[in-house]
Amino acid sequence: MGAQQVAERFAELYGAEPEGVWAAPGRVNLIGEHTDYNDGFVMPFALPHRAIAAVSRRTDGVLRLHSADVEGGVKELRLDDLAPQGDDEWTAYPAGVVWALREAGHGVTGADVHLSSTVPTGAGLSSSAALEVVIALALNDLYELGLPGWKLARLCQRAENVYVGAPTGIMDQTASACCEQGHALFLDTRDLSQRQIPFDLAAEGLRLLVVDTRVKHAHSGGEYGKRRAGCEKGAALLGVDALRDVPYAELDAALARLGDEEEVVRLVRHVVTEDHRVERVVGLLRAGETRAIGPVLTEGHASLRDDFRISCPELDLVVDTALAGGALGARMTGGGFGGSAIVLAEAAEVDTLTKAVEEAFAARGFTAPRVFEAVPSPGAGRLV
Repeated sequence: MGAQQVAERFAELYGAEPEGVWAAPGRVNLIGEHTDYNDGFVMPFALPHRAIAAVSRRTDGVLRLHSADVEGGVKELRLDDLAPQGDDEWTAYPAGVVWALREAGHGVTGADVHLSSTVPTGAGLSSSAALEVVIALALNDLYELGLPGWKLARLCQRAENVYVGAPTGIMDQTASACCEQGHALFLDTRDLSQRQIPFDLAAEGLRLLVVDTRVKHAHSGGEYGKRRAGCEKGAALLGVDALRDVPYAELDAALARLGDEEEVVRLVRHVVTEDHRVERVVGLLRAGETRAIGPVLTEGHASLRDDFRISCPELDLVVDTALAGGALGARMTGGGFGGSAIVLAEAAEVDTLTKAVEEAFAARGFTAPRVFEAVPSPGAGRLV
C-alpha cells in the first residue's frame, strides 16, 4: 500500500485529509548481533519494506489508531491513561512512542493515525521499530519538536523497553531512522556515532538474500531477557561497564577469570568476538573486498548457534543448505529463536540457491520460507 492509498483510507476513517504521510523501513543486520545492549558495534541497513503512517494532530488528549494489517476498527486511547505494559496489543508500539515523547516533556496533545506496513512481522526484520519510528517522526514533524533521528531512536527504544516491556537494544530504531540508501550503517551503540559504509552489492555482481523461515519470535519472551541478564552478569564479574570493554586480544584471559560460569563464558565469548567481526567487515568493505565478508558472516552464525544458543533448526537449515550450494556466506539475523537468515551469493547463483533452500524445507516438512533480495534502502522520511 502506497502513500496515496494510506492517505485515502485515513480520510475514510476520520473524515478529513491527513496532515501528512510518513514512512520508516524495517532493517536487516549484516553483522553485529546482540552487541547493541552491550554497548558494542552493529552494522544494519534499511530494507525497502516499510511502515507507512498518515497522521493528523488532535488537541483533546485522544490518540486514535487504526491499522490496515490488523482486523478491527479504530482504537481510541486517552493520553492521560497511557501506562507502561498495560497494553499487549499492536497498539502498544505507537502508544508507547506517544507516552515516551510526553514523558520526555514534549507537548504532544493527541493524534489520529492510520498505518500500513509491508515489513514482515516476527521475521527478525524490525517490524516493531519501523512502526515506532514512523510515529515518532510524524509527531516530531507535526509538533515541530526538532529532534534529530538518533534522539527519536532513543525515545522509540524507551517505548519498547519500558512501555511494551521488550528488552531490546538501540540498533533497530537507529537503523530505521538513520540508514541511507546504498549503505550499511556502522553504529557504535555506546555513543551513537555513525558511519555510512558504501554497500552496493549489485555493482559487484552480488546479492544478499533474506530467507524468512516463518518461525515467529517474540523479543518480550523470557529467553531474550535471560541472554541480556547473562551478559550484564558477565560484565559485572569482569569489572567492566559493558562487554564492549573486554578487548578481543584479552578474551582468553577474561574467559579464564569467569571460571566455571559456563553459560556466562559462552555469552561473553559471543559478544566480544561479534564486535570484532563487525570491525572486520567494516575493514573489508572499505577495502573493496566485499566477497571476503562471507566467511565472517558464517562465523557469526556458528557463534550465535553454539555460544549464544538462539538459532533453531530452520535457521540452521538455511545456512547449511546455502553454504553447500556455493553461497559466499550465511547467518541468522535478528534476535533469534526464529525469524530470518541472510545469504551472500553471486548474482548468478540466486535462483539455484533459492530453489535449494525451498526444497530442503519441503523435505524436512517445514513451512515454506519466504525468500527475497535485501536492497540497502533509505531510512525514515516524510512522503507527503
